[in-house]
Amino acid sequence: MNVPEIMKKRMCFSFEIFPPKVKQPLIPLLDTLEHLYQFKPDFISCTYGAGGSNAGRNIEVCKTIFDSGKSVPVPHLTCIGSTKGALSDKLKGYQAMGIDHILALRGDWPKGWEETRGDFNHANELVKFIKVNFPNFTVAVAGNPEKHFQAESIESDIAYLRLKQDEGADYIMTQLCHDVEYFERWVEKIRKAGIYLPIDVGVIPVISKDPIIRMTVGNGCSIPRDLAEIIGRYGDDTEDFKRAGQEYTVKQIHKFVNAGVDGLHIYSLNKWQDIKNILLKAGIRTLDK
Repeated sequence: MNVPEIMKKRMCFSFEIFPPKVKQPLIPLLDTLEHLYQFKPDFISCTYGAGGSNAGRNIEVCKTIFDSGKSVPVPHLTCIGSTKGALSDKLKGYQAMGIDHILALRGDWPKGWEETRGDFNHANELVKFIKVNFPNFTVAVAGNPEKHFQAESIESDIAYLRLKQDEGADYIMTQLCHDVEYFERWVEKIRKAGIYLPIDVGVIPVISKDPIIRMTVGNGCSIPRDLAEIIGRYGDDTEDFKRAGQEYTVKQIHKFVNAGVDGLHIYSLNKWQDIKNILLKAGIRTLDK
């Protein structure tokens, strides 16, 4: 059963992880995965660095997930530096491993770049190439509830999302968005634009002050009043901030569930203990012991 089929039956549940750098050991991530597996995730997506850095570790990690038989790996695949030939080889490699899900992205330009420097300029072109040449793949695409920070307008951003759907995308995975009401308004807008794909909403745990500010602002997203109050009140106390941030994340999860999302995608940040605490408090997932 692929991810969209799961979403037709119930709310999908998943994690995002990132691979270690080339010279770093894999064992800590493998330990993290074992703890995440206890929550029976339907899939686990795996990122890689800008410009394809540590892409080899991405493949290694995804193979490890597949071989475990405990979840479905979803590798990230970007337009950055991707030629048609290299992309074909990579997809054939995934096929040989038994991997048949992909998250197709334009990707962030590495510092100093102003174009993809590959055969694909936008994610819709990547989706089309995959669907024409490797139709067995289930392809996810990114959605930005608060607009991609490089998009000219929310309307143009939604128009590109529609193009990705029309080229064959199977479901949407959203960028982080703390403002659930804004997310709901975005859903209304994309449905009016004829975008019917199921939506897997990305939830980032609020664990420490500087990273959450950096990741939120760096993605062009807003910091709503209730999160700003946590930052202002507990920002200088690491433990109190983590406690308040976990409580905030639990409330966010409940709000998204009540918004009727098709899936919850938890950005794990490779921090299994914090994720465990949040999910057990949220009560939406039990441990598989």
